[in-house]
Amino acid sequence: MNLVPIDETFGNWDALLALILASFTYMQPRIDPPSSALLLTLPLLMEKARVEKAYAAIENGQLLGCIFCKPEPPDCLYIGKLAVAPDAQGKGIGRLLLQAAEAYAVACGLPCLRLEMRIELTENHLVFAKWGFVRTAEGCHPGFSRPTFVEMRKTL
Repeated sequence: MNLVPIDETFGNWDALLALILASFTYMQPRIDPPSSALLLTLPLLMEKARVEKAYAAIENGQLLGCIFCKPEPPDCLYIGKLAVAPDAQGKGIGRLLLQAAEAYAVACGLPCLRLEMRIELTENHLVFAKWGFVRTAEGCHPGFSRPTFVEMRKTL
């Protein structure tokens, strides 16, 4: 398994968009509002990679996962669009991508990772708790009066 940067040299944008959409599809009937992943287009994804640090997990030429990271000084690196191909889940790819994010956070002098996930996806809360993340807050998307997401942090 190789981790490669997703930057101007990355050449597999169609596969990257398909990977993100495929890995977020399962949640659509369960969450409200719909995931922002559904709004991604190739130009938006390319812009996201330009302004954030991103990595792809590739094995035997196949794109299996990705992660996008954005520094939030003074203390956090925000993790977004962590995606693993549905048929590759449970094989340590997500953990490998998070390790790359942790190394980037340390290089940036940021002592914490932060992410948000939908409140309905309790199985994801448990996975991230196993990986050292702690639930720190709840929030709601614009137009909603009930919590729609949880924030989790991991101190490095």
